[in-house]
Amino acid sequence: MAARPPRMGSPRETARAPAGSSAPAPALASVQARSPGAALGGQRESGLQEQYSNLCMEKSQKINPFILHVLQELDEEIKKGLEGGITLNIAGNNRLVSVERVTGEDFWILSRILKNCLYINGLDIGYNLISDVGAYYAAKLLQKQLYLTYLNLMFNDIGPEGGELIAKALHKNQTLKYLRMTGNKIENTGGMFFAAMLQINSSLEKLDLGDSDLEESTVHVGRMLKENHCLVALHMCKHDMKNSGIQQLCDALYLNSSLRYLDVSCNKITQDGMVYVADVLKSNTTLEVIDLSFNRIENAGANYLSEALTSHNRSLKALSVVGNNIEGEGLVALSQSMKTNLTFSHIYIWGNKFDEATCVAYSHLIQMGRLKPDNTDVEPFVVDGRVYLAEVSNGLKKHYYWTSTYGESYDHSSNAGFALVPVGQQP
Repeated sequence: MAARPPRMGSPRETARAPAGSSAPAPALASVQARSPGAALGGQRESGLQEQYSNLCMEKSQKINPFILHVLQELDEEIKKGLEGGITLNIAGNNRLVSVERVTGEDFWILSRILKNCLYINGLDIGYNLISDVGAYYAAKLLQKQLYLTYLNLMFNDIGPEGGELIAKALHKNQTLKYLRMTGNKIENTGGMFFAAMLQINSSLEKLDLGDSDLEESTVHVGRMLKENHCLVALHMCKHDMKNSGIQQLCDALYLNSSLRYLDVSCNKITQDGMVYVADVLKSNTTLEVIDLSFNRIENAGANYLSEALTSHNRSLKALSVVGNNIEGEGLVALSQSMKTNLTFSHIYIWGNKFDEATCVAYSHLIQMGRLKPDNTDVEPFVVDGRVYLAEVSNGLKKHYYWTSTYGESYDHSSNAGFALVPVGQQP
């Protein structure tokens, strides 16, 4: 591990290695209680709010008022005798509150406080500006806070150097189960460190490296999947993955018996790649959720999947083929799979080409009760005696990148993938 935090040149982040003062960067913060049973030991005599204020004064760091506010809320909850693990939410993307986002120097002070909080087992600091400076302290936190099971760092301007620091910190960490690095441009250099880490780490169950400027990293990920037997969910969205890449992943899945959720959405996989997916589904009994959204598998690819799900596979529960240029024939074939495969319970098809046969087929599945309305993203309606399909806001991870301003943000119908394959803090 580097002796000093890295220096950054990003135009969005001017934080230096903490040594003096910095500009204020308020961040939205909230506290969420989680499942009962986590110990509340380890609190110092002074409250967290007081600790934070004192440390800011000691280090000549301007106090972040939102961090101060959330720590005050947490102190109040603890005084009430709150029992259970706590997820600290300091995400910077709340649309209802004016947010000045957390910088690396802000996170430096916060991490000093959190390392002593044994009752905090989740931290969401997504959509901020902590950069590689903050990644350095996140890595330190992973080494010292041995109760953290969930860490969300998505969209934080973390680059390859920061990715390397976090990956190396997880070589010895045996606590963290769920890490979200989505949207941090760690590139292939950082991605290789994560692939190497997963051949060593035996506790991480869910990893999201989506939209991280990784290109065809599947050679290294495939090698990892052959060695790793604890990873349950892997998100590889927007990796520029082609058919050769999905072939490498599928080759590894013949030897992997732990992965249950595979997300390869927003890639360049065509119908030829579905040959490999269909073949692995004929023998793999572990995969439960596959997200193929926004590729280009077309009718032939849908038919390959349908044949495997109809005649062989009895473990897959959910499939998303949203936006794959599939026409009526392929969509109807997938609907027929649900009639014989009773395990196959969730399917998402919006963004393809619906003909009348498709509309009738899915309407029939819903009416007969085989496909529950909450388990698909279409709803039938009739105009002048003809059946059509309308879109509904259901999916595997509808609220993954944003939070609704009303109603349930993380209900099962909108985030079915997390409900089917729960890991750590959800989502």
